[in-house]
Amino acid sequence: MSQKKRLSNTQMSSQGKRPLGHNIDDEDTAFTQPSTSQVQRGLEKFSPKQIEQKTAEVVQYILVKDQKKIPIRRPDLIKHVIKEYQNVYPEIMKRAAHTFEQVFGFSLVSIDTKNQLYILLNKLEPNAECPSLGTANLKTGLLFVILGVIFMKQGVVKEVLIWDVLRKLCIDSTKQHEDFGDVKKLVTIEFVRQRYLEYVRVPHSDPPEYNFLWGPRAKLEVSKAKILEFVAELHDRDPQSWKQQYKEAHDTQPVKLECPQTDPSAPPLSP
Repeated sequence: MSQKKRLSNTQMSSQGKRPLGHNIDDEDTAFTQPSTSQVQRGLEKFSPKQIEQKTAEVVQYILVKDQKKIPIRRPDLIKHVIKEYQNVYPEIMKRAAHTFEQVFGFSLVSIDTKNQLYILLNKLEPNAECPSLGTANLKTGLLFVILGVIFMKQGVVKEVLIWDVLRKLCIDSTKQHEDFGDVKKLVTIEFVRQRYLEYVRVPHSDPPEYNFLWGPRAKLEVSKAKILEFVAELHDRDPQSWKQQYKEAHDTQPVKLECPQTDPSAPPLSP
């Protein structure tokens, strides 16, 4: 095999192992995290007002991007906002995180230290009662259903089971839905891009089969206790009747996502 062909095969193999959503063309190979001394020297080049302005730009950029709940990538942040301020990147991100916490009540969190993906978590306590869901929040209710099924099945669920549960709720993944549009695209692409779900191929499956798991955003942002309450309400049972899930749900209490209102006429989930 020629050297050129071997190189081509190596590149294809390497790209095949890259995580979902990774684009080799966007990789910020030129960026190296500046040292403390480099940051200090960089701060001497800019006035306090310039640093303050750049921090405000970073905050605004992240707020806009977060509206779609898609993680913010460091390469995009540097390319579109940071630019010539790369040497003071850590200081700007530190100040931006402080602004999110003090002004907005958000926590700026890195969910992938290798690829530097950032998300905003809402640190504010939700209302004691679940807010009524409007049309804009119907996706949250659908997400809760899927996360509930995964949680009740010990963290991993076959794709076919998810579609079966949704069909029982009159949501057919093979048909256009009045509120959700393309349901399969919403679940397997949008929720995955937002890192609420992981959609993983079962090894050696032919034809290909896939499993759903909780994504890193869900693990940080969604309360398992709230998910269990949601499932228990659908079944009209006490959450403690699922002993294993109840113990797991109350081991940790992450930041909570808004609680969806359930339709009492809807069929229950399969525990």
